Amino acid sequence: MAQKGAVKLPPLSTTLLTPDPKDATAADLELDEVWSFVGSKRNPVYVWIALCRATRQVIAIATGDRSAATCWRLWIAIREPYRRGFCYTDFWQSYQAVIPDEQHVASGKETGYTAHIERWNNTLRQRLGRFVRKTLSFSKCSVMHWICLQLFLHRYNLEIAIRRG
Repeated sequence: MAQKGAVKLPPLSTTLLTPDPKDATAADLELDEVWSFVGSKRNPVYVWIALCRATRQVIAIATGDRSAATCWRLWIAIREPYRRGFCYTDFWQSYQAVIPDEQHVASGKETGYTAHIERWNNTLRQRLGRFVRKTLSFSKCSVMHWICLQLFLHRYNLEIAIRRG
């Protein structure tokens, strides 16, 4: 997805802190999806996010619809050592179809197991106008939608890395 004049960013994995190997929960993730739209509200786009519970960094993302195929793309984008941790999600059936049973913890919002990812979704919506549910700011093309999201994610992860230094 290159556009004339756009800067090519390094992989998102280059912005990540290394999880502490002594901490058994350092690789645990929270997974969720947040929707926005491109062009019109008739064209929803879902951003699937994997957030590290220990660092609050975004480990991987995938965009697409709400299907198991998009969930699978998110799962493939998660790199070691995060692939070994527990994955906390809501009850959406795509997670159950993709994540191995021994790693998957499906729970409701009342448990607090997905509180960090839900809060992150709010942060995304506050900082990027194109992700606000009722807005006049929206992406007219999927390329710009993706580029803005990538820039935001890199900056977000690097800010956390600098703070934790």
